[in-house]
Amino acid sequence: MSDIAAEPQGAKVRIKNRHVAAAVIGNALEFYDFTTYAYFATAIGEAFFPSGPGGLTTTPFGSLMASLGTFGAGFALRPVGGIVIGAIGDRVGRRPAMLVSFTLMVVTIFGLAIIPTYRQIGLWAPILAVLARLIQGFALGGEVGPTTAYLVEAAPPHLRGLYASWQSASQSISSVVGGGVGVLLAMVMPEHALDAYGWRIAFLLGAATLPFALYIRSSLPETLHHEDHLPDYDPRALGVWRVITDNGRAILTGLGILAGGTVATYVLNYMTTYARVTLHMGQSQSFGATLVNGVFGVTASLAGGWLSDIYGRRRLMLIARGLFFVATYPLFLAIVHWRSATALLVGVAILSMLLNIASGAFYGGFAESLPKRVRGLIFATVYASAIAVFGGTTQPLIAYITHVTGNALAPAFYLLLMTGVSLIAVLAIRESAPRAVKTP
Repeated sequence: MSDIAAEPQGAKVRIKNRHVAAAVIGNALEFYDFTTYAYFATAIGEAFFPSGPGGLTTTPFGSLMASLGTFGAGFALRPVGGIVIGAIGDRVGRRPAMLVSFTLMVVTIFGLAIIPTYRQIGLWAPILAVLARLIQGFALGGEVGPTTAYLVEAAPPHLRGLYASWQSASQSISSVVGGGVGVLLAMVMPEHALDAYGWRIAFLLGAATLPFALYIRSSLPETLHHEDHLPDYDPRALGVWRVITDNGRAILTGLGILAGGTVATYVLNYMTTYARVTLHMGQSQSFGATLVNGVFGVTASLAGGWLSDIYGRRRLMLIARGLFFVATYPLFLAIVHWRSATALLVGVAILSMLLNIASGAFYGGFAESLPKRVRGLIFATVYASAIAVFGGTTQPLIAYITHVTGNALAPAFYLLLMTGVSLIAVLAIRESAPRAVKTP
């Protein structure tokens, strides 16, 4: 990836590769704590919502559901964070917005790692855990919009898809790192120690890298005033309703695509817990699913962004999401039937590849369809709203349905439903890739 030349208000500035990497690394680190929480959901549940005598719940399943509910609480403030921090990104600058969200994450990821258990401080433990999740949700709600806007504005026009796809790839990097940490801890620690405090080590390892990432983010050049591919846009002169109606098609299609993609992402992130709790597979096999999901996700995201620059965002998303819809049920059927490491890892690899090819194309397409002065706000708010509704509910919902029905294929049925929704939305989007847009 070559350095990018940009011209903010007439002064030529050279945006280096390390600046783009700083934005990507920061996003990956911020998602690390969310993915780590999902992977250690059972152990965290026993720490803050223990089952049995003297605990908050009566069964291990109740403890797991309370843990997943706390995970979901982190999504409640995402739309608020999207509005507040997204607006900062559009009015003040992309860099200040990214620094605000990152600073909040520095505090909460460390805080969650050191909160004592319920048996040590009683009800204060779950209260503090929920508070930490709420602050994390606020920070992450405002992270994606300004960061994606930064990547699109920093990129040459013919490489916007590739650069923006690093946003999707960074989330998969989190899966690789989180899964690698989980596998390593599972190898070197006995199971009782892993459940007792292994998850705290995983969080602290992430927190240890945050000061460095915060430092390199502070050196990012600003892109808000760079020349843009869309006409200038003054949202304060037009009013809120006009901004919404002017961008209504992009908002609705973005919500639909993100709804399906979010459900798929959090189902795949849940596969570690699903393999252990529902399929009763070993720890190493379960954490292996996380690694596979991350590795294939990184590669597929970047491939999706690159291919969308050549062949168009809409076409690539239609093909990838269509294949995902066709493959979902047969792959889950094989995983449930065989309950082997091979079936689990192959199934996760295929689904991760198809999902992230579409995601890699989406980030650039959605961002470049929005005017610069509302790009961070609308992207962050739409993304955060979709995540709040579907990201926070997906894992508790499929865990509950699977438990109540006794049907291990419940995640597949939910995936099929939401993938269908996203396919309808993809059909309605406008093509935005410069090479694929038809000119008069």
